[in-house]
Amino acid sequence: MSDDVDPRDTPHHPRRRNILLGHVEGENRLLQAYRSGRLHHAWLIAGPRGIGKATLAYRFARFLLHASAADPNRDAVSLDIAPDHPTARRIAAGSHADLFVVERRFDHRTGRLKTETGVDIARMASGFFSRSAAEGGWRVCIVDTADDLNMEAANALLKSLEEPPSHSIFLLLANRPGTLLRTIRSRCIQLQLQPLSEQHVIEALSGVLGSEAPSPADMAFAARLSGGSPGRALELLGSGGTRIFSEFRSLVSDLPRLNRRQALIFADQMQGRAGGEDFDIFCELLAGWIAERARTEALASMKSATAWAAAHAELNHSIRRTNALNLDRRQLVMQAFEALRDAAERSQNEPAAN
Repeated sequence: MSDDVDPRDTPHHPRRRNILLGHVEGENRLLQAYRSGRLHHAWLIAGPRGIGKATLAYRFARFLLHASAADPNRDAVSLDIAPDHPTARRIAAGSHADLFVVERRFDHRTGRLKTETGVDIARMASGFFSRSAAEGGWRVCIVDTADDLNMEAANALLKSLEEPPSHSIFLLLANRPGTLLRTIRSRCIQLQLQPLSEQHVIEALSGVLGSEAPSPADMAFAARLSGGSPGRALELLGSGGTRIFSEFRSLVSDLPRLNRRQALIFADQMQGRAGGEDFDIFCELLAGWIAERARTEALASMKSATAWAAAHAELNHSIRRTNALNLDRRQLVMQAFEALRDAAERSQNEPAAN
């Protein structure tokens, strides 16, 4: 991808997504508030990263910018707007005059997104609301995400939230709402979205990837590890760390039996084959897999759960230490093999409690 292209500008950007999966309750709450004629001016749409918060925000924005501000459609039963409608097309193109998006800027010098949202764009939101609606209806500001606002930007946005003009609405997205300014949270109605089911994650992946979708088994694997986040599942599918973890998992599929020679070959390869991000994803998947194994074992036997919980704690400590001190990855991987083998042996051989 060219360094001059914003990585967010893809055919699957939420402003271009017309289908929302799994958040019927959240959508209905927004629709009911609109139909009441007393739509609150600020909503905090919260939930884990990548579960569809932005898709819901743009979906509601399309609905509002298509609707009449003065005469709410109290009979509306859905937020659906046809993708070929002029309002939907302008939003998809990022050119609707009555929609303003506060987000991190793309730095053309570095080819990366800036690490935070600065005060300049937050102040532009104030200017946006100081003008009359270009099309005489609603004005919508999406903040994606409020987590990214630096302190100066958060305070600038707060001023707009305190004195909202009529027929205007803020849709703030937050992965970690508890970290936001209390004064911002207090001016918003919070709409908490939950992680999606594995099936909805798979449906979302199929819709985004189309003919480029991997095998059903790979998509099911990514969905299971994604924590209910299609965005996270997409990252996993494109990650070398996921492929590496799949190889690791096959090597420990017959614990406590372990082919030490193959384990050593795998560990030696880890030092040069995994980039920083791939290695981080591998470690994340490894920790999650062990935690899930401990939960599964707990249903069968407390002694098994104790052994696997100890392995989980040991490896979490080792992962943090390896990353913090830039230690040898091979040592961490071999420690993981040994810890899992020992946990499997203890869970098999330790006598059951009377």
